[in-house]
Amino acid sequence: MNDAVKAFEVLGVLILIVGGLIALVGCVIELARGTAASRAFDDVRARLGRAILLGLEILVVADIIRTIVVSPTLSSALTLGLIVVVRIALSFAIDVEVDGVAPWRKAAMEESLPRRDGAAEI
Repeated sequence: MNDAVKAFEVLGVLILIVGGLIALVGCVIELARGTAASRAFDDVRARLGRAILLGLEILVVADIIRTIVVSPTLSSALTLGLIVVVRIALSFAIDVEVDGVAPWRKAAMEESLPRRDGAAEI
């Protein structure tokens, strides 16, 4: 199980690194194409935020496996609880930054936006 934990940790870190690089390369490409700097900055923040969220999710999986299987102690369970609370707070903050709206207001905001596919509302 230690190997599984290490594999998830490596995967989580790789997602953070590769996602960050992809976000930065995408920003450079957008700027080279003449995209406005503010738009490119918003896009890189959104991509980077999504990469961070995915990487954190994978790292939490590693922590859960470690806590439940490898070292099931009260101390490790409390540490896992603290990690999950911090991840939830980070996830919420990044989600608001990326989408520009609180998660419970997304549905109302999406309903007020015009449809992108050109289809008429029924």
